Amino acid sequence: MQTHQADYFGAYRTMKMMRDTNGVLVVKFHSNGGRCTFSAQHHTEVVDAFHRIAQDRTNKIVILTGAEGDFIIGVDWNSFGDVSDPGVWSQIHDEGSQVLENIANIRVPVIAAIEGRAHIHSDYALLANVIVAAEGATFQDVGHFAVGVVPGDGIFTTWSYRAGAGRAEAFLLNPRPLPASTAYEWGVVAEVVPNGQALSRARELAALYLKAPEVTRRDTRIHFIQPLKERIVRELGYGLSLEGASSAALMRSGQE
Repeated sequence: MQTHQADYFGAYRTMKMMRDTNGVLVVKFHSNGGRCTFSAQHHTEVVDAFHRIAQDRTNKIVILTGAEGDFIIGVDWNSFGDVSDPGVWSQIHDEGSQVLENIANIRVPVIAAIEGRAHIHSDYALLANVIVAAEGATFQDVGHFAVGVVPGDGIFTTWSYRAGAGRAEAFLLNPRPLPASTAYEWGVVAEVVPNGQALSRARELAALYLKAPEVTRRDTRIHFIQPLKERIVRELGYGLSLEGASSAALMRSGQE
């Protein structure tokens, strides 16, 4: 199918974007073309990328996915620098708030197609209207309590909204891989499909959604995301401040 590319699609080194003639935009997270290990560059680029995606009315459906059979597998900790430095954390705080608000501000249906490991920033996926996960997909949070910092960047807000506070707390306090089948039972995942078919199923759903009038599609997304958007605005700045304080304490303690 012929694709229509916008100027901003090639502006980012950490995401590949491709849009078909029906306006279905696929956003693929990667690191140097391979599996995505989240870095400071990702953290900065996603803010602008999702702002521009939300502004672009040529995008009719947005699909989020990852490269080479995974969503996001880990973190390049060193790339963020000295997180005990208030100036460094100020940037992380701003970007962390802005990216979730910008994803929430996408005003067309959003689908997440999850293969393999969604072990960092599964909150991005949980801001989608629908998650399609492969049978072998797993969800985990390897970036917060597992390494000694508060899960304050929206991971609790999104998981507690989708799965309930009790399940979210247990998931985040005892970080281990959560199978797609369990995420489905919790209501986080909408469909579980054979391995390798998450993106193709997401495209099928996109084609189904495109049958509705454009204003209906846009207004339905706006309606559905509003309660979660309100929680993000209310909770995220506070949560990131707590995460920053715990990160500084961890640095001072000399732990890695």
